[in-house]
Order: sequence, then C-alpha cells, then structure tokens
Amino acid sequence: MTQGTIHAIYLASRAGAPLLPAEQVRALKGLGLEGDRYALGQGSFSRWPGMGRAVSFVEQEVIEAVLREHGLDLAEGRSRRNVVTTGVALLGLVGRRFRVGGALFRGDRPCEPCGYLERRVGPGLVAVLRGRGGLRADVLEEGTFGLGDGIEIEGDVRSWFGVGRLS
Repeated sequence: MTQGTIHAIYLASRAGAPLLPAEQVRALKGLGLEGDRYALGQGSFSRWPGMGRAVSFVEQEVIEAVLREHGLDLAEGRSRRNVVTTGVALLGLVGRRFRVGGALFRGDRPCEPCGYLERRVGPGLVAVLRGRGGLRADVLEEGTFGLGDGIEIEGDVRSWFGVGRLS
C-alpha cells in the first residue's frame, strides 16, 4: 500500500555543510545515502555507532506548519533532514519496513530536534518540533529513488490510518 511521496531529497558531504538538493539518490545498505555525510562517515553522530543514523525523513506538512505558525523556515534543506515526504505520518513508520523506489528502509526512531538545529534556524525550534521532527531510518536493501516516488509500507497498514478492512 502506497502512503505518501518523496517531495525533496538533500545531501551534505560533511557535518555542518549545507544540504544540497538532489533529484535522485542511491541508498546504500547499512550506510545511508550515497554522497551524504552519514554514508561517508562524516556526520555529526558518525563517531558513535548505532542504528537509525543512516537517513532522516521529515514531513513537508510539518515544514509548512512551522513556518506558518512560528516563522521558522525549515525549507530547502534547513531542516537538516535528508528526505522530505508528503502524505504520510512518519512516526507511524517507527519499527516498520517501507520501500521507496528500489530501496528498503526500516524506521528506527523519531528524529527529535536538537540544540544544533535550533542554533542554525532560530530560538524556540526545539520546542516547536518536539514530537514532529521526523523519522530516523536504516537502509535494509540498496536501491535508487527519486522525487515523486511513492512510499510503500510493508504489510496491511490500513488500521493505522483509521481505515477499516475492505471487503
């Protein structure tokens, strides 16, 4: 079942570097997105091993709401998240496997905002994004995906979205 699409993709070659847009990217199993700081071992958290650091996702709807409600601009990669989605509740993907294009991901945990992001974007951002900062995921199967690709959640997830069984 497809839920949502890929709205934008961003990569940075090292920690602190601006995130640059990409139309298509290759997800590398166990590493992250080809050319991105985490796949290269150059991310802020790269020195600490662990799950859920490979790829970060955020909802376009959240980016728009934060700007509208609080005047904080997270557009054009300022969210410091790799993938911007539309039409899917990302927190519902924690612990789930989902496919985007040819790549398979597992949602690991929420991507909570941090003080570093707040210093880059503006005061109050941590409080504004708490509980809606996105999703951290790992790459389970290598593959390419791009703008406009759908997000296919494995298994029957209709009950997550308040839709009963169809006959």
